[in-house]
Amino acid sequence: MQRSRLFALSAAALILIAAIALAPVPHAGAQQKIIIRFGHVGFPDSLFDLTAREYAKRVNQELGGRVEMRVFHSSQLGTDEDMIRGVRVGALEMFLPSTIMSSVDDAYGVFEMPYIIVNRRHMKNVAESPEVKKFLFDPQPVRGLRLLGFWENGFRHVTNNVRAINKPDDLRGIKLRIPRGVWRQKMFQAYGANPTPMAFAEVFSALQTGVMDGQENPLAQIWGAKFHEVQRYLSMTGHVYTPAYPTAGERWWQSVPADIRIVLRRIAEEVGDVARAGGDRLDNSLIADMQKANPRLQVNDVDKRAFIAASEKIYEEFAKTVPNGPQLIRLIQSLR
Repeated sequence: MQRSRLFALSAAALILIAAIALAPVPHAGAQQKIIIRFGHVGFPDSLFDLTAREYAKRVNQELGGRVEMRVFHSSQLGTDEDMIRGVRVGALEMFLPSTIMSSVDDAYGVFEMPYIIVNRRHMKNVAESPEVKKFLFDPQPVRGLRLLGFWENGFRHVTNNVRAINKPDDLRGIKLRIPRGVWRQKMFQAYGANPTPMAFAEVFSALQTGVMDGQENPLAQIWGAKFHEVQRYLSMTGHVYTPAYPTAGERWWQSVPADIRIVLRRIAEEVGDVARAGGDRLDNSLIADMQKANPRLQVNDVDKRAFIAASEKIYEEFAKTVPNGPQLIRLIQSLR
């Protein structure tokens, strides 16, 4: 019953965001405490929720009396698309996008390139690179977004109810849920799957009823959403590492006193290390937890060389079609 209610939240969230937009909100520079609503699509115990709550805890401790951050999990404030619209019009202060950023700005598709991020140390180097931030963060304020740092969604793996995936051809014909993002769709089409974008909150039901054969997500998201309970195969493809980006609405951001903005950004950058450490810890424990919860779940490694070979055309297309695509690929690869 609880999960069914979550699936209906998107429409309710739109109504809530509209109501928030119409309600009188004190100016951030006034004496009233600044309320920061931070939304994300992850379920409780997901890495998204653990990281967002850690961020809120640190912000509230350091800025207590002036700021109160409240975290809304499980798409309570809508889908990623809903929340992008909300922060752009000033109806929501902050949210945590991931793959959807490749639909906002083509440059974020660099993180959709299979196996471009080799490990979390590499990702830390990327997160701390001034050149990367200039490429990716600086253009966003004109789009109504202010990205504050790199957190983690994680290394993604495939689950399904048809067969174990050992090589790309094993994906042929499988109905696979993916998040909205053109490069993820192109990648799985190249592998032979039938990928379909779908809101995260709808995925459990789609897997349970057979509308979708499978999905792909980091272990922490699979666990938090309980996808392992309705899937038979977990194939450790590790095909993409997706960052997550703590993001504020630019309109709201500019209304916040400068000293508070400095603290919000600094803590967001600090929590990046917390997110990556948490992702590593969960990756080392969750497979055993999933198999304990569902003894029928079969886990297998894959032929990553075959996946890398099948991904060459994706890199070529990105380099040809995305402005500064070749330079961005080389920059990310140089930070290994």
